[in-house]
Formats: sequence, structure tokens, C-alpha cells
Amino acid sequence: MASTGFTPEQVQRYARHLILPEVGGAGQRKLLNTSVLLLGAGGLGSPAAMYLAAAGVGRIGIVDFDVVDASNLQRQLLHGTDDIGRHSLHVNSENALDVFRPYDVIIDGTDNFPTRYLANDAAYFLQRPLVHGAIYRFEGQLTMFDAAKGTGCYRCLFPNPPPPGAVPSCAEAGVFGVLPGIIGSMMAFETIKHVLGIGRGMIGKLLIFEGIDMDFRKVNLRRNPGCPLCGDNPTVTGLIDYEVFCGMPASEPSETPIEVATT
Repeated sequence: MASTGFTPEQVQRYARHLILPEVGGAGQRKLLNTSVLLLGAGGLGSPAAMYLAAAGVGRIGIVDFDVVDASNLQRQLLHGTDDIGRHSLHVNSENALDVFRPYDVIIDGTDNFPTRYLANDAAYFLQRPLVHGAIYRFEGQLTMFDAAKGTGCYRCLFPNPPPPGAVPSCAEAGVFGVLPGIIGSMMAFETIKHVLGIGRGMIGKLLIFEGIDMDFRKVNLRRNPGCPLCGDNPTVTGLIDYEVFCGMPASEPSETPIEVATT
């Protein structure tokens, strides 16, 4: 073990971080001591997971919801042809709090509304920061919610889910293959910045990216006093049946996340 508290292998691996004043040894130690739960290992989750691991995040839990399909390989970098047909893991309202609790930061890279509302509510009740990303065709969105700061939540932005079938899925509308890599990498970037406490984060802001014109714009977000979760008179005081709430299924339930440890 080197005098810095890092092994020689760690010093070599994280050398480019260690020479950054914004990171340094103290910041790298924060990353190594951080645990992140990633919901969805698809188009958004794949690049996010790889960059978080490469940056040295000490523990990464991955919860996924789908069966890997050949059409996923165009954008889901964690999967290969050998993974086609592989079943994944899931959380629901019965186990979400237990699954989320051991982690410092939650990343939502899912593509269905029941799980998005579940992730939002569970993160709020546990007072965990939630990084949220979404993609559609050539457009992407990114924001971060932090219940501890009282800056609003996903329900402030979307109080009610859209009617079933109103928003086409990627399978129905398509998605440009590079887009998830852009937004997923940004999700990892925001997570790392939050852990290090550097820069201006996306809490209270929504980043909208339009890939066709390479246009970035930000929209200010505010806590909604009438929000049923974080508002002045909340009516959502516990996890609910999100499939019933959204009028659509998320997927089949399972048990615990896959965990990846980095050193």
C-alpha cells in the first residue's frame, strides 16, 4: 500500500484523476467508497455502468428488467450476442426500499413509467439522490433529483403518467444508436460530479439534447407545492402499485441486484 493510501495498481489506474485538483486523492477515495445502484442496463445503463466502473466507483449494483434481444445490441454496449435471451432482474414496490437502501446514489436509466415512478418515490423516501435520463428518437433528457435538498422530484415534473400507449417506446418509434451513449455518459458524469461535490450539477434543472441539430438547452425545475409526494400536503406516503397507477405492466418481479465491485 502506497503512502497515499492507494495501492501501486490504483495509483497507476487512476493517475489521470489524481493529478486533477478537482479530484485528487481525496476525491478518488470518495469514489472508491461510493456505492451506486443502476436501474436498467440497456442503452443508457450500459455506458453509465462502464464509465462509473472505470472512474473507480467502489460498488455498482445493476438491476435490469428485460430479456436481451438481438435488436438491443445496436446501442446496449454491455451485451453481446451470447447474452441474447438472457433474463434480467427486477425491483417492485415490495422490495424496492430494501434494494435501494444500501446505495448512496440511484441512477434511473429505465424506459417505462411504472419503474420511473417507483425509482422516484423510493429514492425520495430514502433521501437518496436520483439521476434520471430518458431518450426518444434523436432527443435525450437528463436531470437529477435530491430529496434532501427539497428541490422537487419526478412527480413535480410529471404529476401523472401518460395514458397507456400515448408515448411510443423505442421499439415503436426507434432510437438513434449513438444517443444512449451520449445521455448515459452524461448520467455517469453527473453522478461522479455529485459524489465529488464539484461543478454545477443538474439538480433543479432539466437538460434537453436535440441530436439532429446538436442543440443543448436547460430548463429550470422547481418543487411543486401541490406534488403528491414532496408537496406541502403529500398524499403518496408509501410505495404503491405502480403498474396499476400507470395502467401498464413494468415486467416480471425478481429479487436482488447484480453487484460489481471495483478496486
